[in-house]
Amino acid sequence: MKEYGPERIHTIGLFGHGGSGKTTLAEALLFASKGTGRLGRVEDGTTVSDYDPDEVKRHMSINLSVIPIEWHDNKFNFIDVPGYADFRGEAAAALRVIDGMVLVLDAGGGVEVGAELLWQMARAINMPRIVFINKMDRDNANFERTVEQAQRMLSEAITPMHLPIGAARDFKGIISLRKRRAWLHHNGKDGAYEVADIPANLTDQALTLADALVEKIAVTNDHLTEKYLEEGADAMTGEELREGLQAGIANGTIVPLFVGSATTLSGIPQLLDGILDAIPDAAKRITTATNLANNEEELLETRPDEAMATLVFKTLADQYVGRLSYLRVFSGEIYSNSVVRNARTGRDERIGQLYQIKGREQTPVAKICDGDIGAVTKLADTISGDTLYSVDHPLRLRGIPYPQPSFTGTIAPHGKGDLEKLGTALHRIVEEDPTLQIGRDPQTGEMLLSGLGESHLAIVAERMKRKFDVNVDVNIPRIPYRERIQNTVTTTYRHKKQTGGAGQFAEVSMRLEPLPPDPHREDPLEFVSEIVGGVISRSFWPAIEKGVREAMTMGVISGNPVVDVKVAIFDGKEHPVDSKEIAFKTAGKHGFREAARKAHVALIEPVYRLDINVPDEYVGDVLGDLNGNKRGRVQGMEQVGSGRTIVTANVPLAECQRYATDLRSMTQGRGDFTMVFDHYDELPAHLSQSVVAQSTHHHDDED
Repeated sequence: MKEYGPERIHTIGLFGHGGSGKTTLAEALLFASKGTGRLGRVEDGTTVSDYDPDEVKRHMSINLSVIPIEWHDNKFNFIDVPGYADFRGEAAAALRVIDGMVLVLDAGGGVEVGAELLWQMARAINMPRIVFINKMDRDNANFERTVEQAQRMLSEAITPMHLPIGAARDFKGIISLRKRRAWLHHNGKDGAYEVADIPANLTDQALTLADALVEKIAVTNDHLTEKYLEEGADAMTGEELREGLQAGIANGTIVPLFVGSATTLSGIPQLLDGILDAIPDAAKRITTATNLANNEEELLETRPDEAMATLVFKTLADQYVGRLSYLRVFSGEIYSNSVVRNARTGRDERIGQLYQIKGREQTPVAKICDGDIGAVTKLADTISGDTLYSVDHPLRLRGIPYPQPSFTGTIAPHGKGDLEKLGTALHRIVEEDPTLQIGRDPQTGEMLLSGLGESHLAIVAERMKRKFDVNVDVNIPRIPYRERIQNTVTTTYRHKKQTGGAGQFAEVSMRLEPLPPDPHREDPLEFVSEIVGGVISRSFWPAIEKGVREAMTMGVISGNPVVDVKVAIFDGKEHPVDSKEIAFKTAGKHGFREAARKAHVALIEPVYRLDINVPDEYVGDVLGDLNGNKRGRVQGMEQVGSGRTIVTANVPLAECQRYATDLRSMTQGRGDFTMVFDHYDELPAHLSQSVVAQSTHHHDDED
């Protein structure tokens, strides 16, 4: 592929609900532009963009992939983006680097939930958008219904540029409303079509829509409005219509809608022409970066002589090849065999061979030009979201706003061999997918993996097996309950052991007091000595504290740690020969347990704050579920426009571990939420009894 300047480069994301035909559309765009000699099929695992074994197995996209094509002396970098909610991280990465979005709708399914969520993500950053209604050859295809749904659910600005001729088996081609001509496709698979007059039975409808389109374009500037009013729609030149269309797209009054079928290649060339008309090229993009020398904002134009600023937006980990990093050059140029600097680490990175990417294919290139996309292997410590800049001009581009994890599982290796490889495999998987987070539960010791849903973590487990030969199980984590004493009590405990030889003796009097809950308290124990007169030597106090802490860790009734307690030792006795540290540690441990039982121990549970963003029509269902099944306490509701409400609630962790799945089914996938730890609260008595009964910890008199 030849080299193009930024004024001829267009980076376009293909977005849509899972199953709307994005990957098939990418194949059709490749074929129509002669980028491939055959049409691959998702069902056969033969497409250029779905090449990962997990994608072939599931017949769906999991990773974004880059498909470059040439069309009318322009270069398009199409990014095929997964449609399922569990892979929204890929959508966030693509949205950061594209110049425009094609939202693909299924003519039979209409506006499905994935399309709606992706549209909202694009609208939030003012991304130029066009809509493509795909699968017009499907049995239940309905153009009018899909357009009405899109205008109602996405934007009133959605404006048809095309009209289909027939539907389902009778789908014969499309009418251009701007050019007032028809394109009739042949039934062969070569994408050939002929230009013809508008069919008589569609003439009235087509001309009515065409006049409405011209009027919508004309109002984008005063000159066109005047000409339209004085001379009529027919007087507008093609160039004037194009300029007006671009102005309407820029100010948000027009979102062009195209139509066709990726499998029959109908409407594909016209979609490519429409993108050229509708979405600005890379040269028109002005990027904001932070100059690290003075911490001030700097505007960068997409020009070769501008300071080089490149964003890494995707990392693929491979057991054999190492890292493959996808790059978008926002300004300047990046060269093979050069040295650049990473804005996050401040360290130099050696750029080896650069590549142009096409699905899994990697073609070596000497440089990646401004506005273009490429890849490089084996960067030392650069990850997705990092900026690479020229050593003499320190810049940092805005990173990638990845969605926060909403589902946490435990991850456990099958055997010793898996355990040895687990750390490296997890590190590489998180490099590849920044929506994953690794942690460890400080109480249970379980390794935790958080992601965007149950199926997300299931696919991660499969990927670890395939890529790194590590077998793991993913399960729901144990709830980190805590125990808290309710009353102030005192006790005296004597430890005496005489079994021949040296004996053990220690007597400790202690007082236990509950401390008020404080989420910022780092140490669960406040240990003080009120000993006077040296009845217990100062050297034994740490041993008593150690025994108390050991007892607290083991818990009193359920095996869960005791928190929020003050222990004061105020009296005791020691023996000149038999008193040793071990004796006072044992007395501290058993004295604490004896006192805690008298102080009445309550179980407390972690409560999380949920911010739940849902369409207004589901608010009632969400509130009913929170108040009923989830033991939730609603804290407030806020309308956030575009028919959505944010419900804030405190919910016990035990009730919301699977909330990602619950909310998805409750709202047909249209709801979203974040959750953060808020506080601990007392567990209701009937649930507390159940937790205690299930506890396998029996502490009676053991050391």
